[in-house]
This record gives sequence, C-alpha cells and structure tokens, in this order.
Amino acid sequence: MKKYFITYLLLCSLFALAQDKPKPPLTWKDVGTWKAIPAFGGTQLSPDGSWFAYVLNPNEGDAELIIRKTSDTTKIKYPVGSGTFFAFNFSDDSQWIAFKVYPKEKDKKSAPKGPAAKPLTDKVFLVNLSTKKKTEFERVKSFAFNGEQSSVLALHLTPTNTPSGPNADSPKGSDLLLFDLASAKTQNLGNISEYAFNKKGDWLALTVDAAEKAGNGIWVRNMTSNVVMILDNDKATYKSLNWTEKGDGLALLKGIKDEKYKTDLNSVLGVKNFSAVPELVSYEPKKDSVAFPKGMSISANRTPYWSEDLSQLFFGIVKLEPAKKETAKADAKKDSTKKGESDAEKLAKIKADTSIKTIADLTKAIAKVKADSTKKVAGAPEADKEKPDMTIWHWQDKRLQSRQQVQETQDKNFSFIANYDVNSKKFLRLADSSVKNLNIAPKQLFGIGQDITNYELDNNLDGQNYTDVYVTDLKTGKRTKVIEKHYSPNFYANPNVAPDGTKFLYWKDGNWFVYDLSGQTSRNISDKAGTSFIDQEDDHNVRKPPYNVVGWTSDSRFVLVSDGWNIWKLSADASAAPQNLTKNGKTEQIRYQNRFVLDPEEKGIDLAKTQYFKIYGEWTKKSGLVALDNGQVKELLWEDASIGGLTKAKNANAYVFSRQTFKKSPEYYLSTSASLENGQQISQNTPSLEKYAWSPSVRLIDYKSDKGEKLQGALFLPAGYEAGKKYPTIVYYYEKLSQTLNNFANPSYPGGGWNPSVYTSNGYAVFIPDIVYKLNDPGMSAVWCVIPGVKAAIKTGVIDETKIGIHGHSWGGYQTSFLITQTNMFKAAAAGAPLTDMISMYNLIYKNTGTSNGAIFEASQGRLLPPWENWEAYNRNSPLYHVKKVNTPLLLLHNDADGAVDFTQGIEYYNALRRLKKPVVLIQYKGENHGLVKLPNRKDYAIRMMEFFDYHLKGKPAPDWLDKGIDRLNLDEHLDKRAMGID
Repeated sequence: MKKYFITYLLLCSLFALAQDKPKPPLTWKDVGTWKAIPAFGGTQLSPDGSWFAYVLNPNEGDAELIIRKTSDTTKIKYPVGSGTFFAFNFSDDSQWIAFKVYPKEKDKKSAPKGPAAKPLTDKVFLVNLSTKKKTEFERVKSFAFNGEQSSVLALHLTPTNTPSGPNADSPKGSDLLLFDLASAKTQNLGNISEYAFNKKGDWLALTVDAAEKAGNGIWVRNMTSNVVMILDNDKATYKSLNWTEKGDGLALLKGIKDEKYKTDLNSVLGVKNFSAVPELVSYEPKKDSVAFPKGMSISANRTPYWSEDLSQLFFGIVKLEPAKKETAKADAKKDSTKKGESDAEKLAKIKADTSIKTIADLTKAIAKVKADSTKKVAGAPEADKEKPDMTIWHWQDKRLQSRQQVQETQDKNFSFIANYDVNSKKFLRLADSSVKNLNIAPKQLFGIGQDITNYELDNNLDGQNYTDVYVTDLKTGKRTKVIEKHYSPNFYANPNVAPDGTKFLYWKDGNWFVYDLSGQTSRNISDKAGTSFIDQEDDHNVRKPPYNVVGWTSDSRFVLVSDGWNIWKLSADASAAPQNLTKNGKTEQIRYQNRFVLDPEEKGIDLAKTQYFKIYGEWTKKSGLVALDNGQVKELLWEDASIGGLTKAKNANAYVFSRQTFKKSPEYYLSTSASLENGQQISQNTPSLEKYAWSPSVRLIDYKSDKGEKLQGALFLPAGYEAGKKYPTIVYYYEKLSQTLNNFANPSYPGGGWNPSVYTSNGYAVFIPDIVYKLNDPGMSAVWCVIPGVKAAIKTGVIDETKIGIHGHSWGGYQTSFLITQTNMFKAAAAGAPLTDMISMYNLIYKNTGTSNGAIFEASQGRLLPPWENWEAYNRNSPLYHVKKVNTPLLLLHNDADGAVDFTQGIEYYNALRRLKKPVVLIQYKGENHGLVKLPNRKDYAIRMMEFFDYHLKGKPAPDWLDKGIDRLNLDEHLDKRAMGID
C-alpha cells in the first residue's frame, strides 16, 4: 500500500511540474499557422437558429468551416482551402448549407503561371444538415438557394474554355446547374450569363449569352411548374438582372452592338405581373426621337430598377463615344457622300416612334427628322498626326489633374439618372450637367440632388464641404433649389431622407432641421432639446460637427439622434417636445453607441419593437448591450469586456452576440431569450491560444495631458508578469486608442509590422496612450499627451524606464518621428510611413486619391491652417526642422509606391539624420503602398522590427542588417539566408 501511495505522490508531483511548466512565447513562425475567425463575414446563423457556422482561417495555409448545432455539441468540420473571404449560406428552411471550397495554398503556389495557364477553380459542397450527406460540385463560380422556397440550389459553372485576351464579342454564358434538393436530380441549362431568384424563390430569371448571340434572350422559369418562358429573344446582350425587393418585378438591360460606337446601344426591359402571366415592358431610346437626348444611350454601368409601385423604371443615360478612329473616319466619309433620306424613310421613322402621343409630339418629331436630314455632314477627318503625351495643370481646375486621372474610369462610367413612366410611356431626364448627382427618395416621388459646382474648387482646396441642395419632382422633372451653400462638417450633416420619402433631415449651424418636400418648408426640430448635438470632442478644423444620426422611425414621424451620450427622439414636425430616450448616458458617463439592425429588411426604426444598443463606459472601458422597449431602457449585459456583434435568426428567437477581452479572443454566444439571458458559447476561436504565453491582464492608466485634459491609456502586462519586476515596453499610439483596452489583437503579419499580442507574449509590456489635438500643433499635441501618459504608466512599477521603445505608423509614424526630436526618454523608435516635413507635405499629392494634402491638413487629420498663415506652426511641428535634437535610434519604414505619405518624406528625414550621423535605418519594399500587402514583405518587416527592439531594449545581439547594413551586391544572398532562417 505504501508503494502505491509513493507512486501516487510521484505522479502528482510530475503532474504539478507539468502544470507549472511555462508556456513558450508566440514566435513569428507560429503566427503563420494561427487560426482565427475572420472579423468580417466569418460567421452565420441559420434562419431557424438551430445551426451556427464559422470559419477558422490561418494567416498562412488552409481554412476550415465548422458547422455546429446550437442546442448541443454536434459539430461538423470541412476543409475549405485557402482564401480571404469565404462564401457559405444556409437554405431558408435551415435544412441545408452550401459553401465554396477553394484551392489549397500549396496548389496555388505550384500552379503554372502565365496567360496560357489554366486557372484553378472552386468547388461547392452541399450538406444535408439532417443526414450529414455531402454532395460535391466542380468548377463553380457562384451558387444560390431559391429564396424562401428552399427547393433548388443553383450553381453557375466556370467555363471549361475561357477565351484568352480581351474580346467583347466572346460569349459570356456558361452552364447553370439546378440541383433539386428533394430528388437530388440535376438539370443543366447552357449558355447562362446571369441568373437571379426572386425573394420567394418561385421565379428564376436567366439571361442567355451564346456564341454568335444565337438564342440570346431573357428567360423566366416558374420554379413551381418548371415552365420556362422566353420573354425576349434577339442578337443582343442581356444583363444587369435586378429583382424588386418584394420579388414582383424584374428589370434588366438589353444591348445591341453598333459598330459606330464603343459600347452597345442599350434599352431597358421591365417584367411584372408575375402573379399571372409575366408582362414585358420595353423602352428603346431609338424609338423616342422626341424626348430622349440625341447622342446619348442608356448606360451599362447603372443597374436599372423598378419603382415600388411598378409604374416607373429608373436607369442611367450616358453620352455615346464613337468607336475607333478608323471606323469613325470611314463612317464620316460614307456619310459625306450619303444622299438624304427619302420621304418614305422619314415617314417610317416617325411611325416607329412610340413616344408620339399628341399633335405637339408629332410636330416636334417631324421638325427633328427634317433637321437631321438637312444637316450638313462634315467631311472625313484628317489623318492622325503625332501628338504629345502631356497634362495641363491649370489654377482654375476644380479637381487636380491627378485627381481627374484617379477618377478617369469613374468619370467615364458616370451616368445621369432618368426614368420611364410605363403608363404614360414618357421618358424623363432627371439629372444633367448642372445637377449631376440625384438620389431617389423612398416611394419614388422625389429626388434629392446635390450640386457642388460653385464650391468644388474651394472644397478641394481647404477641405470644407459646401453644396447646393435641390429637390426634383419625379413625375414632372421640376427641380427646385431648397438649400444654398449647405455646409457639411461630416457625413451625418448631409440630407437624410425619411422612409416615406416626403421629408429629409439635415444639419445647420448646430441644430437639426427637417425639410418637407411637399410643402417646401423647413423647421428646426432640435433647438428645444436642452442639450447640444454638436460634437465638441471633434478636434478637426471643422465648424460645429454633429454627433451621429441613429435613424428615422418607420412611420417617419420621428428621428433618433445622439448627443454623444444619450439617444434623443426628435419630432419631425416639432409637434412633440424632444425626448431623451436613454436618460443616464451623460450623468453616468456611458455612451449609447450603435443600434443593432436585427431585421436587414426593415424600413426605419419600429419603436413598437424592442431596439438594441451597444453601450460603452467612457472612463471604465466597460461595454454591454441594452434594450429599449416601450420607452424603457433595460440593461442586458455590462462587463469588463468588449461586447457586440448582435444578430438575430431570421425565423426564430435566437440571438447571437460576441464577447472578447485583450487576453481572450472573440467568442460567440447564443441566447433564445430577447433579454439575452443564459448565453451559451457556440464557437471555439483561436484554438492555439492556450499553447502560448499570454498577457495576464491590462491596466487602465488615468492621467492628464500637459494642457490639463483628462486622458487614459491601456497598459498591457507582459506574459509571465511578476509583481515588482520591471519590463521593456513598447509605446504605441494613433490618436485615441484607450478604447481598445478590451479588444483582442489576433496575431498576424500586419501591414505596419506591429502586433501587440506577439510583443506581450515575448515579454514586452505595451502601453497605448490617448492623444487629443490642439489646432496648429499636431506634433506638440503628441508631446503634451504621450510623455505625461508614459510617466503615469512608469509609476505602476511595470515599465523599465530605461528600456522604452515607441512605434507608430502613418499618422502615428509622424508622432514617432516628432517625439524623438523633443525628448530622449525613449531608447528606440520605429516609424512607419511618417510625415516629416509639414511644409513640403502640405503641397504634395495624396496619390491614392489624386487629391492635395492641403485639404487634409486644413480640415482633417493635419489640424493646421494654411502654412502662409502660420509658417511658424509648420516649422514647430515638423520633425525635419528639429532633426539636430534626435538622439534616439530610429527604424524607418517607407515604401517607394506610398500613395498616402510620399516616399520623399521618409527620404528627407533619413538623409538629414544620416548627414548628422544619427543612428537610422530605412527599410523600403519595392512597389508597396502605404502599408505592406505582400505576405513575404509583411513577415519580413514584422521580424525585423522585433529584432530592432530586441537589440535596443533587451540587449540581444544585433543582426547584420541592423549592425552594419547590407550592400546592394550582397542583398540577394542576405534575403536567401533569412528565408532559410539564417542571418
């Protein structure tokens, strides 16, 4: 007995030792295999709430899809290959799930490259959730269940022989499989270019695009009777299928090729009366010589759609572009010798015009035909002459030439919205060059247009946005200017139309106004609220910006807005006093943030139903969910965690929400109670988390800036933290980030090299302080906020004040570059894509958008007035002008194709530091933009940055690239060695 007892004690001791064995830190190599649920599109709840699917995707390698039952532990796993965005969908009856399976990463890497190489294709797996039977389909481009009927899975296949090279006339159609879910029988429909089910799933619309356009047309299939009807058939291209939301109407385009023009001549088709025999409506511009603008066509770049009452078709019109010059010349020459039309031809043309309804219409048509026939035809143009390749930049250009270049495709594809009334058979142009942008209001009675013509140049110069607002009557086309020079300090200030389409909300000089579209009157609806809706915390150089708009109520009688703390209900006609719905936000310093839209088809906020909001403790960093029900607020969840992501099953009372902390990855919980009680965890995210050393906790640091503002910072403790021991620390910042205290940072290879989880796992403390800004002092603001924050964090005893590094990217890179000119408290600094010379930066171009940096400086992140109004402020806040004071070793990342912060900014700073023999290393990745995209580059820089900090803050040996640099002739050998894990 004694022997067994001793053995038992030994086993217990060994178990205890195993339990006490420290976990290894997460290395950058481990990061590659780290699996996590993607933040966007990575989860889905079945319509009946009985199944939950989610993807676990690694940073490198192949993902898997997990499908689990929400009522028990039943779980099915499927490998789904290597991807970024994953397609998976439950059937509406929750009996099936279909998902794409992508090629494996190893197959992608080994696949032949080049134009002749056969592309890899995707599969689709269909799983019966009752039997777990799986059916596989090869070469699938897209798939869809037939809506609410859930009787068929449609699978559009990738063509087996895709024509290489651009060929506008090549057929776009390929096989469409219709898999019957009950019988498991498959029907193949060939030459299908587009397909779309209506909402109920009882109709399937199909466009056919075959070789030589033989049999091209628009088909509709009754999914109950399986009867197929050919609604239109022509040597034409049919595209842009668009069902109405109810599924009772279908719109599309029909294009006929004309050699004279670059694009097809389009007409718009509409189909309705699906409850009986589908009826086709067509509008062809060539048959409307009276109303349709000459030299224009219906645009292929705007999807047509029906009005809600199926009385109007809306579509875009665009100017026609002649075909290639050779064709245009030939046509011009032919036209120059062409005889006039005969009287019979003129008469036939008039008879074919279906828009002629009155004597006045007939008179116009005859006059137009006469004018066209007698117009002098110009001779063929001269042969092309050599011309320069150039750009002219003019001081009166409303948009910079660089901006025009970036937007050239967008400009070419722009179309003016128009409509066709199917009852009166009248075409109406709704937008033109004077008011180009027109948004159609709900119910399709009015359109809200905005015209920036008078202000566009100034808007682009100083970033302050003005526009004239117009209202267009969609029945008559009458346009009325209702607001002149409307100022929009932010997105929420723009017109926001009510669900009934008869009024819109807008912001003016610190108050909310409602404009009545029918009565053409405006009223202030917020001035009696007794609170301010101006975002006083917005420190950009804009005037009286508003807090966010939550939305209109479904009856269009009220609008919900925020004052930064509470949600307020404002009466649209000011007949009721403003009401504070949430009451305790400001007094308890709790922010009522976003509302969760649980019904994606809702039309406004129905206050008769329970509404859910996220809440956030401004100074506690707690978060949670509340329900607003019958005017009462009920707290549902309130924790030291980040709570969010609330969704509801379409057809059941099943609610899913997420919960995360810095040390625990986001997990998903399901509750069958509207009060979110007894939430059960239904996901298993980051399966490798428990294998590695992890930060044990985070501390919230309160401090004041040198200017007296109350601020906070998040101090994340290193893995294996021991009280009383001081640790090397990285300070990271980007404006305000203390709200991320409860956010989990998934280990990854980020575009800027920084990942706090990897650093804390490797024994670093991480401190993230807030920065608030003063106008004309963006750099000094960092000094006034970061340094006192770091000093407050040092007082905790966690930070080794002799081993502090700082890092930031982009705007944070600027703060880093500037901070090291003002203090020597940091032992090492890494700055990614930093602004370094504010004067030269102001006049450079933000290449990604083609706009001037000046507008960003004056009205956005720069927080500066123009330099000629305050040269000293630009000098005072430019790292370059204080470069002599730098004593901190600096690692710079700046890429030659940076389209946000010009590469010259990094080069200026590097050369100045090098000239002064300051320790600086510049890392440049060829062809990369503002952040690293290519995986080898992201991995490489993440490793190098940690090597840099490890050397300066931990005393580890310096790698060769940091110690001595690498000569150009030795670079390939250096990179080869590092790829093999040797330095």
